[in-house]
Amino acid sequence: MFASAFTVSWKWGKNDAHAKEFFTVMRTREDQVNKIIVATLLSMLACSFSVGAGETQMTRLSKITVDADYLPAYRDALSEEDRASMALEPGVLSLYAVFDKEDPTRLTILEIYASREAYEQHVKSPHFLKYKNGTLHMVKSLELVDVEPLLPELKIK
Repeated sequence: MFASAFTVSWKWGKNDAHAKEFFTVMRTREDQVNKIIVATLLSMLACSFSVGAGETQMTRLSKITVDADYLPAYRDALSEEDRASMALEPGVLSLYAVFDKEDPTRLTILEIYASREAYEQHVKSPHFLKYKNGTLHMVKSLELVDVEPLLPELKIK
């Protein structure tokens, strides 16, 4: 924009009436563009704060020990529940279960929810209640550990 303005002033001369009019129009347009850019940036910033304020992600580790006699049935029930939760609940961002290689009766589930409210809705869902009630007798221990991600903006690919 400044290069074209310089070219026009060089061709017309600094005292030319057309050049003065051109520069006035260009200055006005530049001011309008700057105002639009600033307003857009402020709107984006305000939106990010309002979304972030009430929608803090919730991350938890569920550490579970299962009775070895029930391990296959437990794995089936957990698989069914995880698939249903991921398919049906937009607030459930991740349910990633991993079993200890040396002791497969021990597992950890990385649970990531869009918000605390999404977690509370999840534990009231029919598929979760079916899993919970159907596996109570299979679980020897359960430890729920709320954790804070180092880089919450990173996503599992």
